[in-house]
Amino acid sequence: MKLRLLSAGLLGALVATAGLDERRLGELPVMTSKANADDSGQPRRAPTVPLARDPAVAVAEEYQEARRKGTREAFELFIARHPDDPLAEQARAELKRLSR
Repeated sequence: MKLRLLSAGLLGALVATAGLDERRLGELPVMTSKANADDSGQPRRAPTVPLARDPAVAVAEEYQEARRKGTREAFELFIARHPDDPLAEQARAELKRLSR
């Protein structure tokens, strides 16, 4: 007897939380669509993700920043971060020039 009451209770809770409202296949539940709407009631657009930066441009900007600073530490940091980049050779040449 207890098992039947428990089963009936669970089934009732499932039906109540499932939100058996009338909506078409693939349509969002009412509360979800309201939560995703702005003040005008229209759905908001998903935010767009900016495109990734070109790594070569970022490295070139970092090298230019090291040149702007013109310090031994700036060039050493650039070389430590990008040891295999072609600009690292230029940074090494700048280091040699600074040590003279």
